[in-house]
Amino acid sequence: MNINHYLERIRYSGDLNLSVEVLRALQESHLLTVPFENLDVHYGRAIELDLDRIYKKVVLSQRGGFCYELNGLFYELLKGLGFQVKRISARIFARNQGSEREFDHLVTIARLDDRDFLLDVGFGEFTLHPLTIKPGIVQQDPRGNFIIEKHEGDVYRVDKIENGEVEPQYLFTLKERELSEFQEMCRYHQTHPESFFTRQRLISLARKNGRVTIAGNKLKISESDRVEEIELENEAMFESKLKEYFGVTLDF
Repeated sequence: MNINHYLERIRYSGDLNLSVEVLRALQESHLLTVPFENLDVHYGRAIELDLDRIYKKVVLSQRGGFCYELNGLFYELLKGLGFQVKRISARIFARNQGSEREFDHLVTIARLDDRDFLLDVGFGEFTLHPLTIKPGIVQQDPRGNFIIEKHEGDVYRVDKIENGEVEPQYLFTLKERELSEFQEMCRYHQTHPESFFTRQRLISLARKNGRVTIAGNKLKISESDRVEEIELENEAMFESKLKEYFGVTLDF
């Protein structure tokens, strides 16, 4: 993996010292440039947890990916820059269904100045900046207020606070994991009809003051308090908007 090419991909040209400020800047740059997407799932291209293939897809081919790809690669970037990092498993909290299975989501933990930070560039609409793993403290982020609580035993839960309501996001522990441990769930999310990713094609990218998303055949652009929705009437229109808003060209 060429770190300089990766930094160019996420349009990052700032400091590279081992600091919280750099972690914040790297995560924000990543989220604003690399989309969260599942297009390979819907075009019959198998996603394997092979770092060379993921690097070529995300960095060289200017694509996006889902958590195993994006957080898996981001972990490698941070490690290459000298940060003390580890991969962890998280269980996404499904509304009205409780939490999902282990290895449902891959997240990165960075340890710096005797503190642990949760970094996530592969969860769609989530935080723009890392969260400090310190239970009971409401943390303000450009994307809202978040809190991490001890759930049970060594399990933590991260919640978003929306209009006074607590919305659980996912459960996690600090146990370090190998990338290969996520392979079974990576395959599940590409093939199982109950997986969120097999239901419709999706691509989504954060903006400074909003987000742009294509879900199925609908383009949604949110900017501050303005929301615009456009029906994509055919494949040509889909591919045109894919290029216009995400810089993605389907070459398969």
